[in-house]
Amino acid sequence: MKIRNLISIFAMAMVVFATGCSKDDDTIITDPTQSPVVTANYPANDATDAALNETVTAAFSQEMDSLTINATTFTLKNGEVAVEGTVSYEGKIATFMPLSKFEKATDYTATITTGAKNLEGKALTSNKVWSFTTGSTETVLSSVDLGSASNYIILAKTAINNSPTSAITGDMGLSPAATSYITGFDLVNATGYATSAQVTGHLFAADMAAPTSSNLTTAVENMISAYNDAAGRSFPDFLELGTGNIGGKTLAPGLYKWTNTVTLPSDVTISGSADDVWIFQISGDLTMSTDVNVTLVGGAKAENIFWQVAGEAKFGATSHFEGVILSMTAITFQTGASFKGRALAQTAVVLDANTMVVPN
Repeated sequence: MKIRNLISIFAMAMVVFATGCSKDDDTIITDPTQSPVVTANYPANDATDAALNETVTAAFSQEMDSLTINATTFTLKNGEVAVEGTVSYEGKIATFMPLSKFEKATDYTATITTGAKNLEGKALTSNKVWSFTTGSTETVLSSVDLGSASNYIILAKTAINNSPTSAITGDMGLSPAATSYITGFDLVNATGYATSAQVTGHLFAADMAAPTSSNLTTAVENMISAYNDAAGRSFPDFLELGTGNIGGKTLAPGLYKWTNTVTLPSDVTISGSADDVWIFQISGDLTMSTDVNVTLVGGAKAENIFWQVAGEAKFGATSHFEGVILSMTAITFQTGASFKGRALAQTAVVLDANTMVVPN
C-alpha cells in the first residue's frame, strides 16, 4: 500500500471510531436515526504538496447507502472544471479516483453533497467541501515481498505437469503434493531434491528428505501471503483500464485493478525504471493470445511486476510474458510460450515445451 494513504486511512479509521458515536454503559454505538457527518478527509483541507497520483477519500461517522455515494454526490473540480474519475464506497470510506494524474501546483476542490445518505435515508445536513493543492511528486508503490517463494521459478501446491521438451532455468517446488505429481521431466532423484535434463536447477517436492518439506511449507505460506498482500493493496492508480482489454497499451508504474477478466489480444509494453513497481489486481482470469508479447522498456524489471490473478492465468502458444504471477488457481503455458519471471500457483502449473528463466 502507498505509505501516505496507509497513514491517512489509519488516521481516518481512528477518527471514525472516536466520533459520530455515543457511549452508553461502556458500549459504543452509532445512531443511524441521526444525520451522518464526514469525520475526516484526505488530502486534508488546505493541504499543500498533495501527490500527483493521489486518490481523494472521505470517512463517514456511519455506514452509508452505497447507492448514494456516486459521481453525482462526490465530485472533484479544478477551478470550475470537473475532474473525471470513479467513485467507490467501502467500510465507511468513500473514494474518488481520478482517471488521470493531477496537474502540478494546482488547486482542487472536493465536494460531497447532501445527496449522500446513511442506511436509514438520513442525509448530510450540508455539503462537505474541502480544498487542497498539489505539489510535483508522486507517491511510491512498494514491492510485494515473496519471502522464500522467491527461491523458485515455479512453485505450486497440487501439480507441475510438463509436455516435453521444456527448458527451465531456476528451481521448482511442489507442496503439499508429492514427487509423483511432477510429470514430464524424467526426474533423477537425489537426496532432498531431483534433477532433470530440462531444468537448470533442482526440483523439490513435499515427500523428499529433510529439510525440503519444511522449506516448501514455508515457501507456500510466503506465496499465499504475497498473493494476499498484492490483492489487498488499496487506492489503485488505474481502475478497469480498457475494461480488461489491455492489448496495445503501454503500462506505466502503479497499482491497477480489474473486477473482471483481463485479456492481452495484442502486444503490451511495460514502461518504467528499474526501481518502479507494477501491481495488477485481477478478479477474474488472465488470458494472453497466441504470439502476443509483453515487452519491458526503460529499465523496467520483471521482478518488480506482480500479476495477482484470482482466476486462471493462461498464456497462448509462442507468446512471451514477463513478471511474477501470483495465481489463486492454475497457471498454464501453451505450446512454445516463453516466460521471464516466477509462476506461483495455489493449484497447478502446466507446461508445454516452454522456455522459462528467472527474472534479474
